[in-house]
Amino acid sequence: MYKVAVSGINAVDNPGPGVGIAKSLKEGDRELRVFGLAYDAMEPGIYMDWLIDKSFIMPYPSEGEELFLNRLLYIKEKYGFDAVIPALDAELPLFIKGAQYLENLGIKTFLPTQEQFNLRAKDKLPEVAERIGVKVPKTVVVTSYEELSKAVSELGFPVMIKGIFYKAYKAQNMAQATAYFNSIVSEWGYPIIVQEVVSGEEMNVVGVGDGEGGHFGLVGIKKLWITSLGKIWTGVTVKNEKLLEAAEGFVSAYSWRGAFEFECVATDSDIYLIEINPRFPAWVYFSTGVGVNLPYRLLQAALGVEPERSWDYEAGKLYVRYTDDLVTDMDRFQKIITSGEV
Repeated sequence: MYKVAVSGINAVDNPGPGVGIAKSLKEGDRELRVFGLAYDAMEPGIYMDWLIDKSFIMPYPSEGEELFLNRLLYIKEKYGFDAVIPALDAELPLFIKGAQYLENLGIKTFLPTQEQFNLRAKDKLPEVAERIGVKVPKTVVVTSYEELSKAVSELGFPVMIKGIFYKAYKAQNMAQATAYFNSIVSEWGYPIIVQEVVSGEEMNVVGVGDGEGGHFGLVGIKKLWITSLGKIWTGVTVKNEKLLEAAEGFVSAYSWRGAFEFECVATDSDIYLIEINPRFPAWVYFSTGVGVNLPYRLLQAALGVEPERSWDYEAGKLYVRYTDDLVTDMDRFQKIITSGEV
């Protein structure tokens, strides 16, 4: 019986991928045990004991590599686990850097390299797009109000104001652009990306690269309804040939290893690359629901088992996220607060 640690179990209004990953793993192997790695005692996954068999509070990645890896060492030594699937951008650099250390402990991972991880930076997208034969929206990198003003004059409204790694807002006028600029700088610093808004259908692909130019499956979707935080609430599976070819081209060109999300806007004639995420998205269970269990395939790859590569799925399948209510005892909350595990 395998034990697998999964992070991102914060199934809130801005959900992490962890609950969807856990659901997928349990469907792949009913005997498998899932350990939840949480950063806050209020993360809902801690209380979903039909999915998460045991939960642990982790130190924030900003507290440093040693503290973070020591916590994983403690969990390994006391409870034992075979593999870990990290699901949050902020922690991935620590897992990537510590992959060999974890391997030496007997903890398997299947992660992108640091060079691959760096491709998520939005200023890298033009280079990636050119290499795989797709387009990117006109983009200007700015570091001052003067450059911001010049960029929006050049691109025209509306524009997207983005951090180089995190946050993205659509600005309809200069006042909004300035406010979003200030907000992102105060949280994440410079530079800021100013990007034209391309009209088309928002489409995403989730997949797992095998690290050798191939993959263990892809699933393409079209966004139907997103939240104010930009998370997919409803979507539908699509088989847009250009979209899927672009995703395969990306995996092939960069020999991508591990999970990824490929975000695009599709027009009648072109695919525009918007973002690359180096991990599973929050909607990853959609792939499992249509017959392509990508989290379980990633686990198999981490464990050295050749995963299934078939990825035929039906277009027109609907994904609907919903909220739910859970009532439980305070004992679980008190235990996770006092001991850091439950």
